[in-house]
Amino acid sequence: MAQSSKGKLNYRCPRCFARDIDMDMFYDEDKKEYYCLRCAFHGSEEEVIRLNEQFKQKYGRLRQRVVDFGEDNEPPKFKEHKAGEQ
Repeated sequence: MAQSSKGKLNYRCPRCFARDIDMDMFYDEDKKEYYCLRCAFHGSEEEVIRLNEQFKQKYGRLRQRVVDFGEDNEPPKFKEHKAGEQ
């Protein structure tokens, strides 16, 4: 989602992001916290960043494909996926 105005960077709402909804948060300068219009989540910048980092793990290997599952107790092997490849 594009940021509508110049100024302080808007973050994604961590609660909406966890449900695969891309919702920008707004910044309240009086309270010095971010808030979401959709789900009423509010929190400091540090809290928003921490929660968003947790949910980014969900998409950490989005552009990678498994090429070998390996034997027991071995990690799988990945390769970068390029557009148009199968």
